[in-house]
Amino acid sequence: MATLPRTRPRNRRLVSRNTVAGWSFILPNFVGFAALTLLPVAVLFYVAFTNWNVFGVAEWTGTANFRRMWNDASFWTALRNTVYYAVFHIPLTLAAALGLALLLNRKLRGVRFFRTIAFFPYITSIVAIAVVWNQLFSPEYGPINALLGAVGVDNPPGWTASATWSMPAVIIVGTWRYMGYYMLLFLAGLQTIPAQLYEAAETDGASPWQRFVHVTLPGLRHTTFFVTVLLTIESFKVFDLILVMTGGGPGQSTLVLSQYIYQKGFEENQFGYASAVSIVLFAICFGITVIQFMVNKRRNS
Repeated sequence: MATLPRTRPRNRRLVSRNTVAGWSFILPNFVGFAALTLLPVAVLFYVAFTNWNVFGVAEWTGTANFRRMWNDASFWTALRNTVYYAVFHIPLTLAAALGLALLLNRKLRGVRFFRTIAFFPYITSIVAIAVVWNQLFSPEYGPINALLGAVGVDNPPGWTASATWSMPAVIIVGTWRYMGYYMLLFLAGLQTIPAQLYEAAETDGASPWQRFVHVTLPGLRHTTFFVTVLLTIESFKVFDLILVMTGGGPGQSTLVLSQYIYQKGFEENQFGYASAVSIVLFAICFGITVIQFMVNKRRNS
């Protein structure tokens, strides 16, 4: 009676070879992630409980940095400004991006050109954006105030030179800069909605607004959730726009948590305290994201 060939050792060699090949693709990315992200985050959580100025040995202080934060007026100002920016920036950018996506989702001549123009601010140098918009917002020579004066506004806002109007000015520029990026995400979501649904709704006599409410919005539910999560994280960690446009001023009217962390860490060399503020910012973003996922899961169920 003939015996079957013994293929188990060959299968083992094949599995081992595939395993080595798989790890050879994964390992470089994992090493980079561990060295550049995971390890610094772990160090951050340790440094937050110390008094460290980079040059000396970190002195363990327990929760002293967090107790100091509780009585730090500048921290609470930065937190209020961050929430202020997020509360207005998120819905404005969401609405502007969705409006652009609906407008540029049609078969129009030159639609690709207009999509590129809408996306262009997102890839433009933040320094160039700040310089141009500061000129536009100039209280004395800016065209925005000149236009407001031409239409009858007696006392136009001071914009970035005013403690009251500096944050609205930053929100306007932030919305203008990021709406093109999120427009692309909404465009991708719109193109996944079957055209038959619109045809059926139109046949049933639904108006354009009814088609938007009962077809478009439900079809964009997952895209809207994804965009909202990204927008929330981006809004709470805003840094570069405010740094180059207002520098946190006038006074502390546009000081946000990310810039406050930068000031304490890299300007005042208080890395322990800056790390503690970073953990608070991380906890806020993480908590809001978890809430968003829970709400989205409840809606889907």
